[in-house]
Amino acid sequence: MKKTIKFVGIIFLAFVLLSSCIVSKKKYDTLQADRLKLSDKYDSLYIRFRSLAAKHDSLSAKNKDLEKKKKELLELNQTELQRLNAELQQKIDSLEKSKAIITELQAAIEKQKQASQLLLAKIKAALTSFTSDELTVEMRDGKIYVSLSEKLLFKSGSATVDKKGIQALAKVGEVLSKQTDIDIVVEGHTDNVPLKGEVIKDNWDLSVMRATAIARILTNDYGVDPKQVIPSGRADKFPIAENTTPEGRAKNRRTEIILAPKISELMKIIENK
Repeated sequence: MKKTIKFVGIIFLAFVLLSSCIVSKKKYDTLQADRLKLSDKYDSLYIRFRSLAAKHDSLSAKNKDLEKKKKELLELNQTELQRLNAELQQKIDSLEKSKAIITELQAAIEKQKQASQLLLAKIKAALTSFTSDELTVEMRDGKIYVSLSEKLLFKSGSATVDKKGIQALAKVGEVLSKQTDIDIVVEGHTDNVPLKGEVIKDNWDLSVMRATAIARILTNDYGVDPKQVIPSGRADKFPIAENTTPEGRAKNRRTEIILAPKISELMKIIENK
């Protein structure tokens, strides 16, 4: 009987131990499965972490590069801004200088215009005794033109000034001798009728000789400064009337004394600036 009880006890104990082992094995398998899941999740999270870390490093590098470029652009912009400011200031200074020159030139031109108007009035007053078919005085393009006809100054084909012509030149010379701020151009003009001779060869020759004769009288006899006078022969190249009629040809045979303010005075203003 005791043996039977002992045997049953051993069987019972074995059953209990076997049951215990079976339970522990299931729990172990469950834990092992959980561990594997956690390991996989860890691996997945680690891979994601490495990817995010790489992106972070890349973005950080890009950020540093952008910061560097930003700094360089700021420095470049500052330099460019300084350059542009300096250039702008130069242009402003140049503009102010130009304005000053223009203002001074306008004042000088106005002064010359007033002086020319006064000179025009003086010459007209000095030549009132001569008729309009002998001479004319007018202002054109800021210059005074004293146009003397051939019949007042010369015989046909001659470069010798007549007595009445000398009287007119004396009055003009008296006014011009006091004018040191003008240039005086004496232009000889002819008609288109061909001229041939031993002394005077053609109309070019005649126009030059007449202009020179008048320039010589103004400077030698009436004190006009020779440095102001320019004699010029224009022949028949600048007619003021048709050469097809006697009246037209008579108008073209003329000598013009052209009075102009000296440009050199205006140039001095520009050069001095």
